Amino acid sequence: MEPKVNSKMKKFLLVMNCIFLAIGNCGGPLISRLYFIKGGKRIWLSSWLQTSAWPIILIPLAISYFNRCKSQGKISTTVENNNNNDNNNNTKFILMTPRIFIAAVGMGILSGIDNYLSAYGVAKLPVFTSALLIAFQLAFTAGFAFLLVKQKFSAYSINSIYLLTLGAVVLALHAKSDRPKGESKKEYILGFVLTLGAAALYGLILPLFELLYKKAKQTITYTLVLEIQAVYCFFATVVCTIGMIINKDFQAMSREAKAFELGEGRYYIVIVWSAIIWQCFFLGAIRVVYSSSSLVSAILITVLLPVTEVLAVIFYGEKFTAEKGVSLALSMWGFISYFYGDIKASKKTENQSTDD
Repeated sequence: MEPKVNSKMKKFLLVMNCIFLAIGNCGGPLISRLYFIKGGKRIWLSSWLQTSAWPIILIPLAISYFNRCKSQGKISTTVENNNNNDNNNNTKFILMTPRIFIAAVGMGILSGIDNYLSAYGVAKLPVFTSALLIAFQLAFTAGFAFLLVKQKFSAYSINSIYLLTLGAVVLALHAKSDRPKGESKKEYILGFVLTLGAAALYGLILPLFELLYKKAKQTITYTLVLEIQAVYCFFATVVCTIGMIINKDFQAMSREAKAFELGEGRYYIVIVWSAIIWQCFFLGAIRVVYSSSSLVSAILITVLLPVTEVLAVIFYGEKFTAEKGVSLALSMWGFISYFYGDIKASKKTENQSTDD
């Protein structure tokens, strides 16, 4: 098995994963909303696109496997030269145990349900309103992290959670007057409730990943995390595929493409890029949990939401109100508060290690 990554590599991976998370978290809702406002109607299709690009993960997994084979081959050759014995290359193709596989399958099924809930919200709500509700995910993540992985909270992290949640509440003050034209009150309320449900469910999924890493009973390497993510996204896609088959979305795609406002060719471009951008989100969110914690992943998701809202103002002409400005300021304040506290805690640990 490959060695566990060192602290410097983990920091580098954390930065890279944050970039992936930023791309997916900001771009995913925007491109999904583009699909709906330009004539798309299929909610199961939109939810399916969130994880359907999971085969991308097979590329780094294949590279990792061949690197392990190469490394194992060198070790085997050295042992053979020293002991004059024949040794077969016994490099494991899959690192995860059946226990981890079953856990990943379960979380994948939960994610498939969560994908549908969030896709419904994007279909029925403006970008900023759905982003507002997803912001409550941070509070759910903090609560579940405390219960499942005994997450410790400093004064800075509590302040950060409070400020980020307050930013979401401020946006809620403006939500009533933001119902899209032609949207019934019933559909709007249902979208509101289901998006809140999506926030709660994903708030559970992130700490479950952290719990899985802690209880795995084997070394958690970057390759193992990729394997878990591949299984997780595959079964989330299976859930949404079943929904698409029942709803006959696959048969409807060609008709929908012809009626798409941007043209048939651009319909498929939107579909492909939607899958790729959403995969960036899952690549980032799950790996940030590995590189840091579920709470950090949730904080990054929350702090990026006002950025998504500003982009919605730029690209879709949604109004930028005073509430959005206050929410953005509170989010940035909360973000700085958390990481300032994290830096202080790291320096304190380093100083204690030096004294010892």
